[in-house]
This record gives sequence, structure tokens and C-alpha cells, in this order.
Amino acid sequence: MPIATRDDLRNVAIVAHVDHGKTTLVDAMLWQSGAFRENQDVDERVMDSNDLEREKGITILAKNTAVLHGGMTINIIDTPGHADFGGEVERGLSMVDGVVLLVDASEGPLPQTRFVLRKALAAKLPVILVVNKVDRPDARISEVVDETYELFMDLDASEDQIDFPIVYASAKAGRASLNKPADGGLPDAEDLEPLFQVIRGTIPAPAYDPNTPLQAHVTNLDASSYLGRIALCRVHAGVIKKGQQVAWCKHDGTIERVKITELLMTEALERKAAEQAGPGDIIAIAGIPDIMIGDTLADPEDPRPLPFITVDEPAISMTLGTNTGPLAGREKGTKVTARLVKDRLDRELIGNVSIRVLPTDRPDSWEVQGRGELALAILVETMRREGYELTIGKPRVVTKEIDGKLHEPVERLTVDAPEEYLGAITQLLAVRKGRMEQMTNHGTGWIRMEFVVPARGLIGFRTEFLTETRGTGIAHQVFEGYEPWFGELRTRPTGSLVSDRVGAATAYAMFNLQERGSLFVEPGAEVYEGMIVGENSRADDMDVNITKEKQKTNIRSSTAETFERLTPPRVLSLEAALEFVADDECVELTPAAIRLRKVILDSKERERTRARAKRGQA
Repeated sequence: MPIATRDDLRNVAIVAHVDHGKTTLVDAMLWQSGAFRENQDVDERVMDSNDLEREKGITILAKNTAVLHGGMTINIIDTPGHADFGGEVERGLSMVDGVVLLVDASEGPLPQTRFVLRKALAAKLPVILVVNKVDRPDARISEVVDETYELFMDLDASEDQIDFPIVYASAKAGRASLNKPADGGLPDAEDLEPLFQVIRGTIPAPAYDPNTPLQAHVTNLDASSYLGRIALCRVHAGVIKKGQQVAWCKHDGTIERVKITELLMTEALERKAAEQAGPGDIIAIAGIPDIMIGDTLADPEDPRPLPFITVDEPAISMTLGTNTGPLAGREKGTKVTARLVKDRLDRELIGNVSIRVLPTDRPDSWEVQGRGELALAILVETMRREGYELTIGKPRVVTKEIDGKLHEPVERLTVDAPEEYLGAITQLLAVRKGRMEQMTNHGTGWIRMEFVVPARGLIGFRTEFLTETRGTGIAHQVFEGYEPWFGELRTRPTGSLVSDRVGAATAYAMFNLQERGSLFVEPGAEVYEGMIVGENSRADDMDVNITKEKQKTNIRSSTAETFERLTPPRVLSLEAALEFVADDECVELTPAAIRLRKVILDSKERERTRARAKRGQA
């Protein structure tokens, strides 16, 4: 077949582990290509435009930008580094012809690096290695390059893929070099020009067959209050024009004729109107209200659909439903009905290919499956900020039956921690049936350990891990595969303090209760029967009266002026609350509050259910 190329265009994805500097590097590339005016006020990490991305300091959504360099357009896809957002990474890689792999000069390749690199190698994309943060005082550049070569070999990369160019960079300083600097030193070039040159020379120009009719693949969706639904596409062949009639090849196999009402192309961070786009271009089109990810826009006379985008199977699920607690609907303007929650979940399914929503035996709750706890927590936090009131059950793993045996997902966990916590960490993971596969001591006082752990053993692990390592430990996990069921795990050694009545929490009652464990509520907070008000220091649950008031008498007491000294309550974030809850507990979420409660609020009914469960086991 005659193959032609677009030499004025390069499409590249920047992939890396969380916090290795992808978005900072894109910032520097935009500034140096003249995308912004000298005096323009631009936020740091400008590509992280979502509020949650800014708060958490991570990229959640894959986004594209375009930089002009020496008459060439370089389309850059900034992908998430977290494996929980694997669907975003896979879609980003389907739009590009090569990958810039970013690795921290001190931390080296980590589990998420393995995850994103595995996807790039499977797609047979050429790779450029950028060793970032070479100016860190603890940089170990040579060892990190060797570790990256080992990772490529471990992932069965081809000879061509292993023969990758290496660029040494400091994204924060906006400098890059092909010469290796000293550990902790800056690259010798004054700007990112060496990186731009390597991208031009290594990433192939988009290739296409001039005789193939129009094919444009929908890889992402966006929305505009003015244009409605916007489909982001990569044009694989042919030319697409504004106002043109095209064949819309849907994922169910049907084909419909539609008109392109608006055609947009990205310049820096803005989408600008264009008249036409050719092979290799990344475009945004409007005018098709129900278009979905994976659909193809083709020539109406000769429609040829492209293969559907596939993503990794979900590994974690949780039950999500309307708020069924006694305090539901108290806040002004919240969305509390099942219809509103279901509509919102249906909208999420359109743009998020990596989650699934399944019905349950109740009409007001659904089972939501995703890649990991973080992906589900981000969805729930987004819904909460939009004004929804929800009840969320404990996250569980999605099991599979393979050859007649029950299998569960396992994760590869990498832990970096000071070596004095080695015993505490191994003990913590031994209880969770973790299997140590590798341990490395860099001689800096820190050790790196790799474990294979059942995914359900890691639910609730992070909080305990940070407590045991005094907040110094760093843990990252990535999906490894499925293994036979590991048996019963007891991951939470403590019970709950449960309110036994309705009322307001009093400082007097809390002072007496704080010896029993840590409390989650403040004095004056409204509580109800079955609400979890704290963590018991013992393994079983305890019903407590947190509304008890001090008896008033007409006898003067010598201790009357003694004030209760209360320990400040533990304020749980959404992720911490989801990690904490046990099987018979759930999280009640409103725009203003996060509460924990028992699924069955009545204490007598809970006792009867527990007794029936024990009889059933006997």
C-alpha cells in the first residue's frame, strides 16, 4: 500500500508515575514555544485544570495541548500517572505515535511507571526516556537509567524499543540536555531545545494511506454550554471538513449520517475553529449529541469502522445509593432522589470507559465498579461537590471464576521507607497475606520493598501504613493479575463506637469516652442511633451514649470549675472514611458532611442479625 506521512506534525504522549513532573514539563514546553505572552498570568501545572487535580496534585483526566516548534506542530497528550485512571492512559496512547517516558532521577521507575510503559510497549510505540529532576540533591542518575533498562527487558520490549534516546532534564528549571550532568547538577543546555530535537527525530510522523477514505476515531468526550457534546478524535485517514456529511459508525454496529456543525483544533490551551483537518490531526467536533467513546466517523460512501477501544477490567466495586440516613435532605438544595443519582451515574458512563454501573436488588442503590479505590473516591467526591447526598458501602474486590476456582485481584505494592520501619511494614503486610518479592537498600538509610498483595488486603492499608512509618513512608500499587482466593483477612484490628440514641454530642460525655478510643465528632454535633462516633481501641463494637449531660444539683462542688480537656476529633477525609468502614458499615456523604454509620441503625436488630449469622456459620 502506498504510505504517505505528515512531516509537519508529531503526536506524543507524556507518561510517568505520579508526581514525577509530567505536567510541569508540559508547562515549560508551552512557555518556551511561545504559547503564552511574557507578562501573561498563568497558573503552575496549567494542564491540571480540574479543582480536584489541583487539590490532590495529580492528573486525573488525559488532556491535550499543541505547541509550535520550528514550523512543526507537536500535539502533546498529558496522561494520568495513577493506574486507577488506566482508561484515560489507554485512550491517550491510542491518539499518538510515540511516548515520552518521564522517570524521577532519585525515585527511579515505580509501579505506575511499569503500568504506563507496559501499555506503550504493547501498542508498539517508540519511547524517549527523560530522566527528570536531575538537580535533586539525592539524584542517582546512572542507577535510574540502569533500572529503566531492566524494566524494559522485564516487560519483553523489542530491540528497537530498548534502543531509546535519553534526555536529562529539570522540568522546573525548563532545561534539558543529551549529556549526563553530575548527580544534583543542572543540564548544560539553557532550555528544552534538546528535548524538542529528540521528539522531532524519534517520534515518527503520522503515516496514512492516501487511498483510504475518511476514518476518525473518537477517543474522549467533552462538553460546552454553547456547542453541547464535543467529541475529541484522531484522524487516521482522509480529510474531514466543517459542514461535511459523515457516516457515524456506532459501537452497536449501526451507521447513521450526520453533519459536522463545528470543527475545532487545539493551539496551546485554546480550541480554535478550523475549516478542515487531515490525517494525524487531533480535533474536536460538535454536532452529534449522542456520540460515544470508541465510535468512528467515516466516509458516508465507504464507511470503515475502526476497532473499539478496550480497557483493563475493574478490580474494585462499591455500592452507591441515595442517602438513607435520618439526617437526609436537611441541607438546602441537595439532590437526594434515586432518579437524580441514576441520571448522574449514566452521564459518568458516557465519558468514563473504565467504570461500570450494575443494578442491585434495591431500586435506590447501584454497584459501581472501577480500577481502584482512588478512581471510585474521585467519582464520589465529584458527585458530592455537585450537590448529591449519597450512601456508600465498603469497597470490595471484583472476583472471577477461573477453571472452576474463585480468583481475586492482586496488586504489586512498592514501599519506600526509612529502614528502621522494616519490621513494622513486613508485619503489617504479613497480616494482609502480602508476599515480599524484592528488597533493595540504596545505602541512603531508605529501603525499597516490593510485595504482591491481594487487593482487598490493601483496602484500609494506607492509613495504618502512614501511622506505623510516622508519615514518612511512600507506598504505590499497581494491578498485577488474578490469583486463587487467599482466604479470610482481618485487616482492621479495632471496632467502632456507635451512638445508641438521637441528640447532640456533649463535651461531658466525650471526655469520658475518649479513653475508650478516638472520636470522630465535635461537641454539639447532631448524632443519631447507629451513627459511628469514634473508633474503639478494642476489636468489638461498643454502643455508647455520647449525648449524656452532667447532672445539675444545688450543691456546690469543689471541682465545679474544672473544664473538660478534650482531644481534638479525628476528621476523616472521604478516602480515609472508605478505608475505615467494616462490612456492616457505610459512609453517609453530603456536600457539607462525611458521617459513618451502621447499615442497620437499630442496635437490637443488629444483635439479631449477628446472632443469625453466627448460627448460619455453625
